[in-house]
Amino acid sequence: MAILNILRYPDARLHKVALPVTVFDDGLRALVRDMTETMYAAPGVGLAATQVDVHKQVIVVDVSERRDSTVVLVNPEVVDASGVSDIEEGCLSVPGIYETVERAERVRVRAYDQHGKSFTLEAQGLLSVCIQHEMDHLKGKVFVEYLSPLKQQRIRGKLAKQLRKSA
Repeated sequence: MAILNILRYPDARLHKVALPVTVFDDGLRALVRDMTETMYAAPGVGLAATQVDVHKQVIVVDVSERRDSTVVLVNPEVVDASGVSDIEEGCLSVPGIYETVERAERVRVRAYDQHGKSFTLEAQGLLSVCIQHEMDHLKGKVFVEYLSPLKQQRIRGKLAKQLRKSA
């Protein structure tokens, strides 16, 4: 297993659209293991393959308190959504920035696991928001892009300042 490098906004690679997974092999399972290890080490509650510069439709999520309930979604598709959530979001690709984005409170998602088995997942609250957030990454969208242009400009400035301080 390995800790993968997480791309930081506004890296252009975060805007690549991920392709569906067509082969469920040991390489995919290794990617899922590495993504899970990376998510826990960051620490975060979700990670999309796009964020580690792998442009396949794969996400891992774990919103449990004990950090022992990883959900793997390959080729996820929202089949039903309802309600409105007001949960503040953060992102491993946009460190230190937290904002509220309008999302569905509940979703039903159809996906595959890392072995190619199809399943449907009902999610609400933080899990629902996290899944929608990570699915946006697969479409090449970062959560701050839902915000006003002024807020986006301020966020880019804060991130640039963070990079200068860490250099």
